[in-house]
Amino acid sequence: MTMEESPPIIDISAFYGNNDFAKQSLIEQVRSACKTFGFLQIVNHNVPDSLQEDILRQSEDFFSLSVETKEKYNKDIGGRHLGYERLRAQNFEKKTDGDLKEGYYFGTDLPLDHPYVIAGKLNFGPNKYPEDVSDPAVFKSTVKNYFASLESLAHDILRILGATLDLNENFFDDFIDTPIATLRLLHYPPQPPTASPDERGIGAHTDFGGITILLQDMIGGLQVMNQANNKWVDVQPRKGAFVVNLGNLMMRWTNDNYMSNLHRVINKTGKERYSVPFFFSGNPDYVVKCLPSCEGTNGAKYPPVSVEEWIAGRYADTYGEQDGKS
Repeated sequence: MTMEESPPIIDISAFYGNNDFAKQSLIEQVRSACKTFGFLQIVNHNVPDSLQEDILRQSEDFFSLSVETKEKYNKDIGGRHLGYERLRAQNFEKKTDGDLKEGYYFGTDLPLDHPYVIAGKLNFGPNKYPEDVSDPAVFKSTVKNYFASLESLAHDILRILGATLDLNENFFDDFIDTPIATLRLLHYPPQPPTASPDERGIGAHTDFGGITILLQDMIGGLQVMNQANNKWVDVQPRKGAFVVNLGNLMMRWTNDNYMSNLHRVINKTGKERYSVPFFFSGNPDYVVKCLPSCEGTNGAKYPPVSVEEWIAGRYADTYGEQDGKS
């Protein structure tokens, strides 16, 4: 199988139109990307450039605060894994003291009396919105608007993915209901000239959930593995685009027909890097099992697993926690 040098850039405007030929072309392009890279960049989606710019601006504003101020919103406070994550808190490759990034988690914003919050389900509950940023009201409204827009875009992308697998357009309805959906603001300081060769903004990993929709600034640093030659390739930033990649749940669904690929960030630019990934993992009680059309002659490679069981286990792997929760 031959592969392009880097993940393709795909115009998804056909999804919103009525041209069946264009839709079929889109489906074929996305199917190919899922089988080769598990990564693509999408353009002509329905999220305005202005909202992308707003969320990056608010992210930069928060991370400019002092460490002491940011720690007031630490995700370990409150027990719902929501809030600020200090520098080097996560460690994927286990070769350094941790990944050279800091972040801020937002989850599905639910009141304390919601059954999912009472049950302690992962990343559900009232979000922490910092009061120390330049304009707290604007920060909060931007995050909420962006979260809602990305959740809607995730639904669109899943419908496209369903079409690539010849699934009914309503196949993912139960999966997308009250999902584990996590928005992270990320800040990658530049690696110092004296950094270890093993230094990473984030170490090589695959994503845990269903799909990830990433907004990156124009600095660069994201790399994905080209499985055809076992070499890292850059995912060049493109203004207005989103990087979309498949998570491990999609591999389980498709019996490895679709790829959840290794990727990492190395920031050697000497500049601050900001990105905003949106992780869409689905309803916590939803059970992911191999699609019958993907079983082949040897059957399913993976046993069924609930979304929450799977995601919580992966959190524990990368944070060293007992149950994936803070």
